[in-house]
Amino acid sequence: MNEDSINSMGDFVDAAVEPQSTEGTKRQKTRYVIISPVRDEGEYIEETILSVMRQTVQPAHWVIVDDGSSDDTAGIAGAYAERCGWISCVRRSNRGHRAPGAGVIEAFEEGYAALSRSDWEFVVKLDGDLTLPPDYFEKCFEQFEGDPSLGIGGGTLYHLENGEVRYEANPRFHVRGATKMYRRACWEALGGLLRSPGWDSVDEVKANYLGWRTRSFPDVKALHKRPTGRAMGAWSDAVKNGLADYVAGYHPLFLLAKCVRRCAQRPYLVCSLGMLFGAAKGYIRRVPRVPEPKLVKYLRRQQLRRLAGLETIWR
Repeated sequence: MNEDSINSMGDFVDAAVEPQSTEGTKRQKTRYVIISPVRDEGEYIEETILSVMRQTVQPAHWVIVDDGSSDDTAGIAGAYAERCGWISCVRRSNRGHRAPGAGVIEAFEEGYAALSRSDWEFVVKLDGDLTLPPDYFEKCFEQFEGDPSLGIGGGTLYHLENGEVRYEANPRFHVRGATKMYRRACWEALGGLLRSPGWDSVDEVKANYLGWRTRSFPDVKALHKRPTGRAMGAWSDAVKNGLADYVAGYHPLFLLAKCVRRCAQRPYLVCSLGMLFGAAKGYIRRVPRVPEPKLVKYLRRQQLRRLAGLETIWR
């Protein structure tokens, strides 16, 4: 990374340097645990670990689940686990490919089962390609403290593009799966996560359906070293998103409108056609969908209201 890029990063600079001793840090004002399913993140994971170690409010336990990496991800995570008693590692066998959705959630569940603490207030899913400012979690918890109805929250993702920090566009009610925080009562009400692409939208729809609020925090930034979908490529990511929309039970009219809107975004037509292909693949293969008819009905009603310009969970 060149000097200009570093200077443009602002809030993220301090998070990438060597961590201070954990002695004397502001520990356990809020008890939280982190689970990080990671795969082939050797280029980024050390920065993620260092930025968590420098947090003003540190986790009670952090389980890093190596999901069959073929690079040095497991070795890097293991070295820090030996150094920090609150970090532990779980290694899974290599299935030979990335498995968005099902594979990620299976790894997350394995990490959840390995947690050593049961007295946590929040559980966090955190990707291994993020850099966080030192007060990231402290600021997130301030948001939760100010809104008892907030069940799912998290920072807003940014990435570097030509040396500039760019915002990753996101509906306000949606929190990226890369940095997602669940209040315990909401987590228990959800009853787990969907083992499928789209899990990180279905959980929010269900939370809203159950009376919780969900939102990302615009003023709490997380630097995403590998922007959403970059690991898969534009076409594969679009196909995955289309399949995810099918699994979630999207209304056909809303899905079509979404594809039309994406036509004008680069790479032109690729995302729209990929999403249509992914949704069609779900219909043709009869991929199992969200097994909760009332939840699907709620989602479709929200989508039709949005098409009509009415108030919804989007705004």
